[in-house]
Amino acid sequence: MVRTPSTMLPLGTAAPDFELPNVDGRSITFADAAGPKGTVIMFICNHCPFVKHVADHLAALGRDYMPRGIGFAAVSSNDVSSHPADSPEQMVHEAESRGYPFPYVYDETQDVAKAYHAACTPDFYLFDAGRKLVYRGQLDASRPGSGIPVTGDDLRTAIDGLLSGAAPAAEQIPSLGCNIKWKAGNHPSYFSP
Repeated sequence: MVRTPSTMLPLGTAAPDFELPNVDGRSITFADAAGPKGTVIMFICNHCPFVKHVADHLAALGRDYMPRGIGFAAVSSNDVSSHPADSPEQMVHEAESRGYPFPYVYDETQDVAKAYHAACTPDFYLFDAGRKLVYRGQLDASRPGSGIPVTGDDLRTAIDGLLSGAAPAAEQIPSLGCNIKWKAGNHPSYFSP
């Protein structure tokens, strides 16, 4: 397990579009996942202990904020040849067992992870209604074994601020998790291996 931080894409960056297969077989684009007031894109997977630590809370976030106009999509970009637990078939079971109310899509080419400069699982991005980045970073301060409860405070504060019209917080703390499992020869250029 390599502890890898977010790359912290610049605030104001436009949300890269995508079209990826969902666990239900439908093709999902950013527009399909987007909410009228904002959109959370999160890079997760099935096997990562950092994701397992927060996965039930991710489902709760979706249940809490989707009715308030925030769209969500979870993206798995891991190489399944080296990590078969993250396969699309296993993603179906993960989404069902966790009760994810949002799309959970598979980025087989890893192009979407690269477009978002995703580095770790979990990695969180919040875009406003105009598809501009207003938050990237950690869900909260909890980590596996830290003894700190999972609250989602950092991301919830960012979403609440977006919904109330507040300016994005200047100080945002990177997420920390397992590195995305890049395919051989596909390691992105935005950070060194």
